[in-house]
Amino acid sequence: MTLHRLFAWLPADQRKPLLHRLLIVWAVSLPIAVATWIGHKSDGLPHRLEVSLVYSYAISTFIWLFTDASRFAFKKVLLAQAPFYWPPALRASLMLLVGIPLGYVLGTLVGDAYAGWSTWDLWRLNTNRLAGMVISSVAISAAFVAFFYQRAKAESLASQVTQAQLMLLQSQLEPHMLFNTLAHLRALIGQDTARAHAMLDHLNDYLRTTLRASRQPLHPLSEEFSRLQDYLSLMAIRMGARLTFELDLPNGLGKTLVPCFILQPLVENAIRHGLEPQVAGGHIQVQAIVRNDELKLSVTDNGGGISDLVLAQVNDDAPMATNAASWGLAHVRQRLQALYGQRARLNGSRTYPSSGTYMQVSLPYTFQPD
Repeated sequence: MTLHRLFAWLPADQRKPLLHRLLIVWAVSLPIAVATWIGHKSDGLPHRLEVSLVYSYAISTFIWLFTDASRFAFKKVLLAQAPFYWPPALRASLMLLVGIPLGYVLGTLVGDAYAGWSTWDLWRLNTNRLAGMVISSVAISAAFVAFFYQRAKAESLASQVTQAQLMLLQSQLEPHMLFNTLAHLRALIGQDTARAHAMLDHLNDYLRTTLRASRQPLHPLSEEFSRLQDYLSLMAIRMGARLTFELDLPNGLGKTLVPCFILQPLVENAIRHGLEPQVAGGHIQVQAIVRNDELKLSVTDNGGGISDLVLAQVNDDAPMATNAASWGLAHVRQRLQALYGQRARLNGSRTYPSSGTYMQVSLPYTFQPD
């Protein structure tokens, strides 16, 4: 079993945030351990500092495991959905009611094994102290979970606002293609009925998948490629022999979730600014590969090339102008930033010294079993 499959339950883009939260829990466990040790000394009870450290870190780690990491392992049962994987309120409450006591008990057992005594003996010797230890541990753990939950909700709301803004941007990309296609279809109806029917079929499929995808932020990569197949088929009818294309989606990547429409602006740019201005037209290749735990989605054309200014803006993350040549690229970069932050990027280059463009979207890759 590969390491990739072993951690398939944990989304790739959530591994660093999960580790970051664990480090915060461990950072706070240190002063809690010191406070516990000082409290025992003031009572005149024999208690070593390392014993308090073992108890504090064991309890906090187990509670973190059952209230944070478990959200990803049991995301289907908890109905925890991307991008932050917080369950609905009722299921989250049940998770906490089970996870916090279970984590406390297991952590205490680890501490008892190290110290050589049983904490549960306090039930006979000092019930109030045992109750205080349990209540304080549960309260601290619940406060941690509440803090992380509220922060995730704030990030989710910010993302939703950004997504709403990006949907407005996206709506400005679609009409150009639709109006041009309808105009070409009208001309074809009286000249070439067979091509008109083929164009209408592709347009129908394209609009159907577009409508479905517009209702969700992510969809399977196979649907993204299916949508591009219809779009490029429409363009090939319009441009005739001037346009050829190739879609390369390896087996096993079709179920991988990607942002809806993320490649559409890149393909549109390749046609409008790379191939259409050329008398001979050209070729477009769309490819998906996985490399170093990243999904690489590329659009390559052998058209007129990309300007030095736009290329520099893409690769340097500089503010992009709102002209026709860079509008689609700015749109893609904004969507990546909204959904993934620094975990995704857009890069570009020339495929030939003076012509051709290569654009690549890099996303965190999460293995999706077939």
